[in-house]
Amino acid sequence: MLEKILSRFSKVNILVVGDIMMDRFIWGKVSRISPEAPVPVVAVEKETFLLGGAANVVNNIHALGGKVNLCGVVGDDEMGQKIIKKLTEMKIGMHGIFMEQGRQTSTKTRIIAHHQQLVRIDRETTDHPGAPTSRNLSEFLKKNIEGFDGIILSDYGKGLLTKELIRTTIRRARETKKLIMVDPKLKNFFYYKGATVVTPNAGEASAASGILINDLSSLKSAGRMLLKKLGCDVLVITRGEEGMAIFEPRQGPFLVSTVAKEVYDVTGAGDTVIGTMALALGAGARVIEAAKLANYAAGIAVGKIGTATVSQEELIKAIRKY
Repeated sequence: MLEKILSRFSKVNILVVGDIMMDRFIWGKVSRISPEAPVPVVAVEKETFLLGGAANVVNNIHALGGKVNLCGVVGDDEMGQKIIKKLTEMKIGMHGIFMEQGRQTSTKTRIIAHHQQLVRIDRETTDHPGAPTSRNLSEFLKKNIEGFDGIILSDYGKGLLTKELIRTTIRRARETKKLIMVDPKLKNFFYYKGATVVTPNAGEASAASGILINDLSSLKSAGRMLLKKLGCDVLVITRGEEGMAIFEPRQGPFLVSTVAKEVYDVTGAGDTVIGTMALALGAGARVIEAAKLANYAAGIAVGKIGTATVSQEELIKAIRKY
C-alpha cells in the first residue's frame, strides 16, 4: 500500500513558503591543537553548499519525485545567487522568490572534522521583508495557491513569515480547499490556527503547551491541548529517536516508532518529515500512512551527515526491510 502511494508522488504539486537558507559545510581533519588557544586546527579538505531551510524542504520533495515550487526571499548577495543557481539547475519553479536589496541571505556554516561538527557560524538578516517585498509575496500567494495540491509553511524564524502573511496564506488555502501544512517556530505558533497539519517537535510542543513532555501521559496532555488551541485537522509531534505521535479530533493519539538504527545528524530531519507527509497526503494517503512514510524517510535522513535528502529508491528499500 505504501509503495502505491509513493508511485503517485510524481502527480503531486506542492508550494513551499518559508525561510530560504544556504547550508555551507567545511570538511577537514584535525591533527593538532592551536598554540594560540585551546581549539582544534582544521585542515580544510573540501567545501559543499546545500539548500537549507524552506529550500531543503523543496530539495526533499524534488528528491522524492514530487513537483514543487518555492516562495520566499533571498538577499542580493553571493549566497542568494548560489541558491537561485541551484534551484535553476533543478528546474524548480521560482516565480515566488523575491530578491531584496541589502538583505543578507541566511547562511549556516558548519565546520566538520572526522564526522563531528565542531562549530556553526550563522550569517543572516532576520528582519521582516520590506513593504514592497511583502506586497509582492502576498499578491503571489493570493493568485497562485489555487494551482497547487498543497502548501507547506516552513518557519525557521528568519523573518519571512509575518502574522499577516501566515493568516493570508491559511485563509486562501482554506478558501480553495487546499492542504496546508506547517513546520512551526514557537514565536509564531498560534498564528497557525486553522492549518490542516502542524508538525512541532517535542521541545516546541512542550514550550507552546506549557506542559513538560517527559512521558506518555504528558505527551497526550500537550498534544490534545495544542490540537484544540490550533484548530488543526492533525497535529504531529516529532520525537527524535522515539518516533512521532499523531493527534486527531475524537481519536486517541497514534504512536509511530522510529526506524532509525543509527543517528549521525538530525539536521533537516523535520524538512524530510513535512515534505514526505505533504506528498503522501497530496497523493491520497490516510494520515497514518503519510506519517509512516515520513517516519521511514526521517529514519534514512538522520543516518546521513549534513542536510540530507531521501530518494524514492531508498524509501522503497526501507519499507521492504521493515
